[in-house]
Amino acid sequence: MIRLSSCQADSAALTRHMAAVAAALSAIRVPAQPEEYDIHAAVAAALDTAGLVYEHEYRLGPRRRVDFRVGRIGIEVKKGRPASPALREQLQKYLESGALDGMIVVTQRATRVPETLCGKPVMLISLNRLWGVALP
Repeated sequence: MIRLSSCQADSAALTRHMAAVAAALSAIRVPAQPEEYDIHAAVAAALDTAGLVYEHEYRLGPRRRVDFRVGRIGIEVKKGRPASPALREQLQKYLESGALDGMIVVTQRATRVPETLCGKPVMLISLNRLWGVALP
């Protein structure tokens, strides 16, 4: 029998939780030109459908508000293709707050995000990859 340290057990639980949130978000389908509000509505609907409890516009501290928090996972929504350096800086501030153990970034167009920030996992869900092949 293999025993996990509390750190490994927490890491495994975090990985499972992030995977469950990501699976719910992977069901999102939005029009090709959504407004950010539309993406927020789609994220909320996907989380509701999956039975995941969340807080919208969760305040992490002064001038720090993550779009959604599911347990200790933050979800940040970005329309278009955000600039990677600015996004990285924003995510780092969120993860430094101590209120989050990981981040999922939902973007309209793919962008680069690091796999970890502040020693915490970061995942990207690009909505244009979820659209599939457009048929006439």
